[in-house]
Amino acid sequence: MITAGFIGCGNMGGALAAAAAKSIGGKQIFLSDFIEEKAEELSEKLFANNSDNTTIAENCKYIFLGVKPQVIFDTIKNISPVLKKRKDRFVVVSMAAGISIQSIEKAFGFNVPVIRIMPNTPVAVGKGVVLYSCDDEITVKEREEFEELFKCAGVTDRITENLIDAASAVSGCGPAFAYLFIEALADGAVACGLPRDKALSYAANTVMGAAKMVIDSNRHPGELKDAVCSPGGTTIEGVRALEEGSFRSSSMDAVIKAYEKTLKLKK
Repeated sequence: MITAGFIGCGNMGGALAAAAAKSIGGKQIFLSDFIEEKAEELSEKLFANNSDNTTIAENCKYIFLGVKPQVIFDTIKNISPVLKKRKDRFVVVSMAAGISIQSIEKAFGFNVPVIRIMPNTPVAVGKGVVLYSCDDEITVKEREEFEELFKCAGVTDRITENLIDAASAVSGCGPAFAYLFIEALADGAVACGLPRDKALSYAANTVMGAAKMVIDSNRHPGELKDAVCSPGGTTIEGVRALEEGSFRSSSMDAVIKAYEKTLKLKK
């Protein structure tokens, strides 16, 4: 039986816990947070177990560290004595941006199997991305169990650790950029007289549909864009306005800046 404990139930930890609960059931999920009410509320929602750091460290097979990079080493210090006493197999899963597997292993000071992940918040609705890298201690069976945990999360993809920071600048930060674009599309429609609720619905569903076209058709986004732009039509005029505002350049810069910030966190 797979058991998963989540230390930290913020936006990302909570989203992952929700996805895992859909996959293996809430009874096998254990939740803990510095703000006890947060863990209690989420456990009721997911029919999971409201727990604490020590209980999770003592009993769970997969121990997710969902705390911020600034406090992850304090959390490791807190649970290390408990984990060191365990005789059964367990896996530590870190989602701290910019913190390498090697740094996690070094912080424990003894042999600990580690998976490093970079998920995004849409995992809560089954349309997310979970990137992960493993140390040499992780077995094939454990990789399979880990992917089983998030079968309801969306796309789960193993990636070499040297690429995970660049990849997470797209998938991890990307939802915020997409939300900004959806909001801007809706604002434009409202400015043209459309009611706010309809504007948001149309914008969100249009972006979702466009993304599915890219995935399902396997066609380049530029080709799909050209297919919508009739000569002298309305769409190409809108595209021109986006280009005048450096839309593509700004989008690229957003990913690059997010990546650069991740590198700074490593220091």
